[in-house]
Amino acid sequence: MERALDSTKKATIELIMDEIEKYIHNSESIEMIKKAYEIAKKYHEGQFRKSGEPYLQHPLEVAFMLASLRVGPATIAAGFLHDVVEDTDYTLDQLKVDFNDDVASIVDGVTKIGQLKYLTQEKALAKTHQKILLAMAKDVRVILVKLVDRVHNMRTIQFQPDDKRRRICQETLDLYAPLAHRLGMYRIKAELEDRSYMYLSPEKYSEVQDLINKRQTLCEEDISHMEEGLKELLDHNNIKNYQIKGRIKNIYSVCKKMETKHLEFDQIYDLLALRILVNSVEECYRVLGLVHGQWSPIPRRFKDYIAIPKPNLYQSLHTTVVGPNGKIYEIQIRTYEMDSVAELGVAAHWAYKEGSYTPQAEQLEIASKLKWYKDLLVYAEQGEEEDKDPLSNIQNDIFSANVYVFTPRGDVFDFPNGATPLDFAYRIHTEIGNHTVGAIVNGKIVPLTYKLKTGDVIEIKTNKSFNGPNEAWLKIVATSHARHKIIAILNKQKRDEYIERGKNEHMELCKLENVATDSDFYKLPDKIVSDMFSKIGVNTQEDLYYEVGKGTISIRNVYNRMCGNNVTDEEALIRQYNENQSRAKISASNFKSAVIVEGFPKAHVKFANCCHPVMGDPIVGYVSKSSGIIVHRIECHNNSNSQAERMINCYWNPDYESTYESVLHIYSFDRRNIVAEIINVLNACAITIVKISSGKNKTGDLLTKVVIKVKDADTIENASVNLMKVSDIYEIERAIK
Repeated sequence: MERALDSTKKATIELIMDEIEKYIHNSESIEMIKKAYEIAKKYHEGQFRKSGEPYLQHPLEVAFMLASLRVGPATIAAGFLHDVVEDTDYTLDQLKVDFNDDVASIVDGVTKIGQLKYLTQEKALAKTHQKILLAMAKDVRVILVKLVDRVHNMRTIQFQPDDKRRRICQETLDLYAPLAHRLGMYRIKAELEDRSYMYLSPEKYSEVQDLINKRQTLCEEDISHMEEGLKELLDHNNIKNYQIKGRIKNIYSVCKKMETKHLEFDQIYDLLALRILVNSVEECYRVLGLVHGQWSPIPRRFKDYIAIPKPNLYQSLHTTVVGPNGKIYEIQIRTYEMDSVAELGVAAHWAYKEGSYTPQAEQLEIASKLKWYKDLLVYAEQGEEEDKDPLSNIQNDIFSANVYVFTPRGDVFDFPNGATPLDFAYRIHTEIGNHTVGAIVNGKIVPLTYKLKTGDVIEIKTNKSFNGPNEAWLKIVATSHARHKIIAILNKQKRDEYIERGKNEHMELCKLENVATDSDFYKLPDKIVSDMFSKIGVNTQEDLYYEVGKGTISIRNVYNRMCGNNVTDEEALIRQYNENQSRAKISASNFKSAVIVEGFPKAHVKFANCCHPVMGDPIVGYVSKSSGIIVHRIECHNNSNSQAERMINCYWNPDYESTYESVLHIYSFDRRNIVAEIINVLNACAITIVKISSGKNKTGDLLTKVVIKVKDADTIENASVNLMKVSDIYEIERAIK
């Protein structure tokens, strides 16, 4: 991989074939790779990159880096071809004919990622991120091609316009560098981080770079002195075939450590490290004992990543000692194989094995070696109902995980800082999380708020009769995964309550109206419910009970619509609008207002300007001192500030036809023509636009305010559904002042 990360030399087809022939000997595989090169050369002919060099140089560099990682022939072929489908008239169907479905699948995955619009977390498009992650998670080879593709693109990032350069650099830090880290590909990770940070924070980058160079110059003599001391120690104790290397921490890692741990540059002791490579694990521990016997170790600075490997398969012993002349040195001790994994990551394990290789076997091997990779697949493929952005969740739960804990059987799980036993329980299984009643850590009972620490052995106590999570649990958990599982069960509990309430209202009305048990209204078959209410998202009997229980739909309205009539009977009106039978009888047939007020057949009714109720909204009346009865939507927050004794029941008059004014707040990302698209959708939904304005909100996104006239709430719901189909709109709400 030394050559693959050397950006000072250019890859050629001759160098690539020399590298490939070191481990691929099958003539058909070699011919396929050569064919991929010839097609890339043919279709990229005449194309140039912004740097001015021929476009072909990019796939050459990608293919060479892949060959250096010892990947299979299909992946190298995809490296040559990864841009031809997107940037030339060579089609995916042609590629399948010329090669095979395996190569085409990798190219297609990389192409789809390239076509997706990436936005940073501040302006996240959840579905876009989900597609990016899904394309990569389904085939690890897609990740590899995309990572080395990004490495070469970052080497020429200076030729991009400033705004695009910053977007690409931020994307690299958010997604691709963490992926390389979790795959254990340190050298790729470090290069992606440093090249991104160089343009995102140029002043800080230069400052730390200068400090590192000064420290390195000052420390070279000390490092050389310590290295001589180590050689003398190892030779004297008959350690054979060892190697001592130096390592300098990359600039971005130094900056992040200074920032997150609030350290000054001089407080970073692992900037320069000496690495001792030996043949076996036994020798690692023997060398550790020799080093500690010779120089005093600094307490709490020893880490054993051999016994407890990092989730990216990294293994090494880390210790910090006070060396000659009181100088502090970090020393890493590992085997040659561990060093290969540390540099190349899991790629060192999945190197192509001619004759026994299959893509499926490779995928299974990666999933078995990397526990977090299974989580990536779940996050990307299934998502979470409440997810705002799966990328954000994966960054929090997977990329940021650095606490390693054990099950009683010895299985290792990793979590972000601040994770609790509840996070652990939900990672094991949703049902275990839902029925957790206690936790035992290292043999002692701990509260569910206990913060997990590396090395903890966790045992979860469950009880099947326990009712499940509560709102307080949301403040305890640290992972998005656990939080979404808790929200899901809480929402289900609320839904069940609403459904039961709606069912009771339905049965009460059936008894009140002596509804026949064989009637449609009594049975509420799904088909009839869907025919009548699908435009507001109600398609089943359960959906209808849920909306009735919430108060969104009146069961009386359902009864009237299903029976094909409007209530005009005086006694029926009393039953519908007045629970207190002593109140006045009201007839809707001769009532000339949109709203019927209990006990006040000639009341002066006014619609509240704060919440703009329209026909079909659940409403309530407020008896004002000077303006008659003001009608509010039930959800209007002004109701909670009103005197309870002034609130009065009121209902929509089904015989009254009119239009009503309402206000929509439409939140979207700022782009050209989006307001025009909003207007087109509203016009298509037969909505009258009274007034429209648009401007930036506090977060920098676009807030479009539209004053509209509609005949009922169903019309607004239909318009909202259609507006949400417009690209870049992410939220719509009816305004309440």
